[in-house]
Amino acid sequence: MTTIIDGKAIADTIKTEIATEVKNLLDKGQRAPHLAVIIAGEDGAALSYVNSIEKQCKGVGYMASVYKFPAEVKEHDILATIDFLNTDSEIDGYIIQMPLPKQVSMDKVVAHVDPKKDMDCFHPVNMGNLLLGNDCFPPATPYGVMELLRRGNVETAGKNCVVLGRSNIVGKPLAMMLLQKNANATVTVCHSRTKNLPQMCRRADILIVAIGQPEMITAEYVKENATVIDVGIHRIPDETQPKGYKVCGDVKFNEVAPRCEAITPVPGGVGSMTMACLLLNTMKSYKAQLAGSDR
Repeated sequence: MTTIIDGKAIADTIKTEIATEVKNLLDKGQRAPHLAVIIAGEDGAALSYVNSIEKQCKGVGYMASVYKFPAEVKEHDILATIDFLNTDSEIDGYIIQMPLPKQVSMDKVVAHVDPKKDMDCFHPVNMGNLLLGNDCFPPATPYGVMELLRRGNVETAGKNCVVLGRSNIVGKPLAMMLLQKNANATVTVCHSRTKNLPQMCRRADILIVAIGQPEMITAEYVKENATVIDVGIHRIPDETQPKGYKVCGDVKFNEVAPRCEAITPVPGGVGSMTMACLLLNTMKSYKAQLAGSDR
């Protein structure tokens, strides 16, 4: 029987743990952790994510600040805001919501970010620490996958893990995290140009899909009794649905699930974990900031 790994339930547990910790901090007279977001433009998905961040922060007792700019924002205004956040002792961490307007240089933005407040692991220092297995703030989605595996009791040590996708946000950092000594997986990274892709994916004991193509992964990609983690999320027009669309992942769930030992649903899988792990990163940064101020 296939196990459905309930990311929403695991995320709710994490948020309950965080909320309890925040209450204890407030009871001791400490300030609440504080997460900030920079966003420019009117991208619907980005705005929705930022609204969710505000809601989730409030739910666990965090402070949240959003610095919203029009799409025509000047680059120096974004950089000045980053400089302000870097020096504000009551901001524990921040993210820069993508996409940025074309007139804003991503390289310049990343160079300005203080690695100690970089909740998205964009800064090369943090990415380098991730590669080396040093302490850092992992990107929220790969971190979410790792927590999903750990809390879902999916053993990674010695397992063949195939990561399908090579983005700097998910695929590459996730592969590095699976290789570290606390996971001990044997990792293969595949992508859109990989030859014999279904055959390569069928080697996986654990197949993690972040390819960005709706329902691309069918049964031919999955070996019997594999664990499948679906990172993708898409809105597909569907007039039979009340909202006029359906939400799906990169995996054709109904076809793939019967072959699996365990699988994540979409929605209710990795997406729920991303937010929870952003909150975990913020708490970690908060504690580091607090320890630094006590020295």
